[in-house]
Amino acid sequence: MLNEQEPRPGLNQEDGMNSNHARSGRLNRRQLLQLGGVSAIGLGLPELLHAASPGSRSRAGGQQPKSCIFIVLYGGCSQIDSFDLKPDAPSEIRGPFNPIATTVPGTRICDHMPRLARLADRYCLIRSMTHGNAGHDGGMHVCMTGHSAPAENTPYYGSIVAKLCPSTANVPPYVWLQNLAGDVQPRYLTGGFLSAAYSPLRVGTDLDNPSAPGFKVKAFDAAADVSTQRFLERQQLLASVEAAGQSPAGQFAGNLGQYRERAVDLLTGPEARTAFDLDREPTRARDRYGRHPLGQNLLMARRLIEAGTRLVSVVAWTGNPPGEKFVNVQTWDMHGPGAASYIGSIFGTGSFGLGWALPRVDEAVSALLTDLEDRGLLENTLVVMVGEFGRAPRISNLGRDHWPSCYSALLAGAGIRGGAVYGSSDKTGGYVRDDPVRPEDFGATLFHALGVPPETKLGADGFTRPVSTGQPVLDLFG
Repeated sequence: MLNEQEPRPGLNQEDGMNSNHARSGRLNRRQLLQLGGVSAIGLGLPELLHAASPGSRSRAGGQQPKSCIFIVLYGGCSQIDSFDLKPDAPSEIRGPFNPIATTVPGTRICDHMPRLARLADRYCLIRSMTHGNAGHDGGMHVCMTGHSAPAENTPYYGSIVAKLCPSTANVPPYVWLQNLAGDVQPRYLTGGFLSAAYSPLRVGTDLDNPSAPGFKVKAFDAAADVSTQRFLERQQLLASVEAAGQSPAGQFAGNLGQYRERAVDLLTGPEARTAFDLDREPTRARDRYGRHPLGQNLLMARRLIEAGTRLVSVVAWTGNPPGEKFVNVQTWDMHGPGAASYIGSIFGTGSFGLGWALPRVDEAVSALLTDLEDRGLLENTLVVMVGEFGRAPRISNLGRDHWPSCYSALLAGAGIRGGAVYGSSDKTGGYVRDDPVRPEDFGATLFHALGVPPETKLGADGFTRPVSTGQPVLDLFG
């Protein structure tokens, strides 16, 4: 027979309640204080799952939500050297790369991307993206919110999708693969005015990413001193507190029991861990995507979309050539003496050179599009690739400087019309000639592709702001 000083079966002695307290529904001060560790282990997931549950909002338009892989060309990719070449311009504008024909008559792209040239009928190019913010920080905020002048707390696309189209599977609805570097504020880790409940799960930081040997996703691991059994015991303890009517959370958030159960399932169940586990992929698949950060992150993004995640943002860091020292993940910021010390110029084969970066984009993105199509996922998965701005027409400052006036974007899947080119730039690639696409219209286009009417009301209070003030570019669909 147990006395009150002995641990009860099934409970850790530190966490256990004695039988008298359990029967009476009262807990001592020490036991209540121990509950602070429960929410820390749960990463706030009960609240997140409650906020993202189907009952907490009405699904826009009643449609089955689609998914999105958003590839962020962090630093600003040169449109003139990738998707909008100007071979007839003077040498100080056109650069040394040559255009090659694609499978779409009349459409040519850079000769460093032959695989994407063969897949041109699967995607659409926009050559008339434009806005007015030439800073990495401000430009990224514009790029990822779809607003020309976003407020500090304007949420990113992924947070809005997580709110309006939450996952019904036991996986995080919004994931960010690879970090951004110090030139931007970490707004991408928040949910903006939608609250932290809609912030992403970020996986991979600098050299700790899926292309590194022995990489392991640690997001679902409990603290080092908390075993899975002890974690479950703490959940039982919290349930006992709520049943006794003593839960502080119950006073302001209602009964989160069912959401806590989902959080525990996410942390201890196999679905999310399996989705992140690239070791389950055949070697040939990993090789096809490329053994570099962008390739392995895009393969992980495909696994997450397949498992039920709604939006995955992937930073298009292409890694380092063998023997080159790591600097940061800002691959596409190809100008200035800092970058030149590693590459010699924008056209070099170092980690900040197009000669290194473009072939890896070609390898990884072509593998993603083919893989999604082969698996029947491309029809319901929007693929977006764009940076915060483009690059200046004239080669100077050991590269091309920041240039938001005109740049390019790639879109595929989710109803996007493959083989299309929308808009055009002038003869130098510096300014929009036809059909400008501003951030608001680009955002409205993305939401339209995902089945979210742009006029859907949002806002911190849930109804004062539309998700987008732009108009979708309907010519991209069909």
